[in-house]
Amino acid sequence: MRVLCVVALVAVFLAGGLALGHHSDAGYDQGRVIGLQGEVTRFLWRNPHITVYMETENQAGERVEWGLEAGSTPIMTRSGWTPDLFASGDEITVRAHPDRSHRTHAMMISIEKADGSVWIQDEADYPATASTTTFDGVWKGIAETLSPFNRQLNSQALTPAGESAKAEYNYQTDSPIADCIPPPPPGSTIGSTVYINEIEVLDDRVIIRSEFFDASRTVYMDGRGHPANGERTNLGHSVGRWEGDVLVVDTTLFADHPSANGSGVPSGARKHLVERYALSEDGTRLIVDFVMEDPEFMIEPFSARKELLFAPQLELLTYDCDPDLSRQSGFE
Repeated sequence: MRVLCVVALVAVFLAGGLALGHHSDAGYDQGRVIGLQGEVTRFLWRNPHITVYMETENQAGERVEWGLEAGSTPIMTRSGWTPDLFASGDEITVRAHPDRSHRTHAMMISIEKADGSVWIQDEADYPATASTTTFDGVWKGIAETLSPFNRQLNSQALTPAGESAKAEYNYQTDSPIADCIPPPPPGSTIGSTVYINEIEVLDDRVIIRSEFFDASRTVYMDGRGHPANGERTNLGHSVGRWEGDVLVVDTTLFADHPSANGSGVPSGARKHLVERYALSEDGTRLIVDFVMEDPEFMIEPFSARKELLFAPQLELLTYDCDPDLSRQSGFE
């Protein structure tokens, strides 16, 4: 059992069909790939990340334990994984992106078992199989819209306060995900391509649910405005209106968050988000255009488009994040 040192471009593995949508690239060196061979010691089925622990030998012949981070339970369930997939003593061969801080921790690319089966995180887009005439139902983000979104978000011009906060941010120690705190909208709903969203349209409100940290937003449609001096929360306060067939959602009163507007870019009390939801002509996609302002940290408003696929064949799964367990799996 040994460590196999391999250096490769991430593009090689992306070409093999693995999308890395759920991880922050801040914690792992996605420009390098290492190979590991050894035995499973523990398999932890929990959120925010499933972790496979294995024992191997380093180049000095010393036995060490590695933690291999995979996706969350909803993502890996749809990838065919089960809570009993790996058992202590199983021989495995692993490809992974190493931790930037040189810990024996890595982000899994693939795990091959002794029987030759290869287990990955499947984030491929689903084909359009159904259409709808309403917003009600289950929706999944489309991966092809994620890369342009992330490039735009992470290249935005920042204020001095935004630049300073980004420079000081440490994903391993500062990420709220480790405390089971999701990113605020738009990230907690339309910001992900690997989690399922569900929309329920009622007479006086619209409910937008996400698998990601079991987030649930209420959009009030009864004509009310935002409350003066209202409570600031992680998901903010949302009011909406119909402009023909377009749902316009206006959200303010966001709580402070250290990494809401891109990796390490915080958001604060002045954040304001406007989203416009519309169906595609064929009814297979939900098109979401949004403009986000946060003048304390962003020089200009950020605007982008995301698209979600109507996916009635999929089921919204429970996330059920435990912060005590989360801190033990790669964030300590």
